[in-house]
Amino acid sequence: MLSVHHASLTLDGRRLLDDVSLDCPAGSLTALIGPNGAGKSTLLGLMAGDRSPSDGHVAINECPVAAYSVRELAAWRAVMPQDSVLRFAYRVEEVVRMGRALRDLPPDDDERTIGTAMRDVEIEPLAQRNAMTLSGGEQARTTFARVRVQQTPILLLDEPTAALDLRHQERLLQRSADWAAQGHCVVAVMHDLNLAAAHADRLALLDQGRLIAHGRPWDVLESGQLEAIYRQPVCVMRHPERDCPVVVTTTPTDVKRARSTNADMETPT
Repeated sequence: MLSVHHASLTLDGRRLLDDVSLDCPAGSLTALIGPNGAGKSTLLGLMAGDRSPSDGHVAINECPVAAYSVRELAAWRAVMPQDSVLRFAYRVEEVVRMGRALRDLPPDDDERTIGTAMRDVEIEPLAQRNAMTLSGGEQARTTFARVRVQQTPILLLDEPTAALDLRHQERLLQRSADWAAQGHCVVAVMHDLNLAAAHADRLALLDQGRLIAHGRPWDVLESGQLEAIYRQPVCVMRHPERDCPVVVTTTPTDVKRARSTNADMETPT
């Protein structure tokens, strides 16, 4: 459904993305992972049509994103931006309702769809609140509900769990996985490798603007590869309940050696 073909992006002489090719089919949740500055949000922006690549192209159903009008794009993809801060004093329910604005959807379904989206992220009790008085996590959940009611085949999420607590991280990602299981295409930028491994069926690992690996979590989250990219020793284990990998940071060898030396020096003879 959503494909990136040899896409590169150069801005102010800096190569932000370098020859990235990636397919995100219908019925999948793909997590874009990688260290800070790897190009994750930049790639998501190309997928959304917010910016055009310097080389290559992005396509929705084999048609270049650049060929779609704004209204046509609104019918194909919904985007949850990294910055979910709400700067206008609408009620929470009104903010969620905005997701229906550019869609030619049956008006009879509005109330049911909006109510379901708000219940899914537990903001229904906040319906009449001024959106600007919400906490960061509440605003993020409101924004997620807004993009969900847009009811597009493609859902693009930029760090959707950054402001959320443990419960709401799980709920938001589970709803996203459910959306993918219903045949939609979901792509999410994520920093938490363990949340990505638990909920995404595909991971795309980027570093310095290049796609390093793409595939199942067990194939991508390989300890040697992660240590080289993140420059941090890690241990990859199996989750005790979920059939997915868990990444745990470990102590660098030089630190272990220094601690061992200090302990020997402090041991009385």
